[in-house]
Amino acid sequence: MLSATSSLPLTKPPQASQSAQLDVDALRPSHPWQRHQCPSRSPIPGPISLSFSLHLNPSFRSNRIVPRLGCVGSDYAEIIVLRHGETAWNADGRIQGHLDVELNDAGRQQAAVVGDRLSKEPKISVVYSSDLARAYETAQIIAARCGGIKVVTDVDLRERHLGDLQGLVFRDTAKLNPKAHRAFVSRETCQEIPGGGESRDQLHQRCTSSVQRIGNKHKGERVVLVSHGGFIRTLYKQASPDGRSVEKVLNTSVNIIHVYDDGKWTIKSWGDVSHLNPTGYLQSGFGGDEKSG
Repeated sequence: MLSATSSLPLTKPPQASQSAQLDVDALRPSHPWQRHQCPSRSPIPGPISLSFSLHLNPSFRSNRIVPRLGCVGSDYAEIIVLRHGETAWNADGRIQGHLDVELNDAGRQQAAVVGDRLSKEPKISVVYSSDLARAYETAQIIAARCGGIKVVTDVDLRERHLGDLQGLVFRDTAKLNPKAHRAFVSRETCQEIPGGGESRDQLHQRCTSSVQRIGNKHKGERVVLVSHGGFIRTLYKQASPDGRSVEKVLNTSVNIIHVYDDGKWTIKSWGDVSHLNPTGYLQSGFGGDEKSG
């Protein structure tokens, strides 16, 4: 089980240095819907909010009321969970897992836009990130936009290890590696994937323990956590009152949970991508759903 945690000052790694000073307008194509060959896009969905029961807000409108931001209670941490920006492998439908894939230009643009959004909200104490490049670069861009706050990498925030399926295009997995594919789609939560892949039970233990540890350390604070689709879907299942799963976690979507030190988690808002409205987003982009684990 991965457990090491390291604290890094805000630096300018090879892929993140240029992104941290990203000019969003310069990266924006002449028409936002032409950024990828895949034309299938749809309006931005509104976030899912939690009061006493989970409900889906109507589709996003420019005058939508967002959850009220205010002081954080002293008995919980407010954790803003973000999926990394888009990668070329997301667009191609290729399984990433623990393989290190950097952001594409669209992903850097998404990270800059969500960073600008967070910079206008109440103070963020620290940014935690998976150590994989696509998450770390997203975190670096956000931290720079929020005034150069510290980024802490944690290997426990990685995506699910998907064993021998990593690097394959998902639609080809049943043909190229039927054994690993059967293990992946198995309903048995203890089923590991050949090639060192994690079971869903192992993923759940790693995700929940790492986020609880971060929450316990930052009670009364707002922190950002940048991770991956399969990881974030696991957090939703833990925090949801009925333990159900969420269908898809979009790139740089904002998901806010409150973590109490007694193991109680609540969802403040979920799936908010309103910050991407000016630039659009890749609705058909791969990952962030059950294919991520």
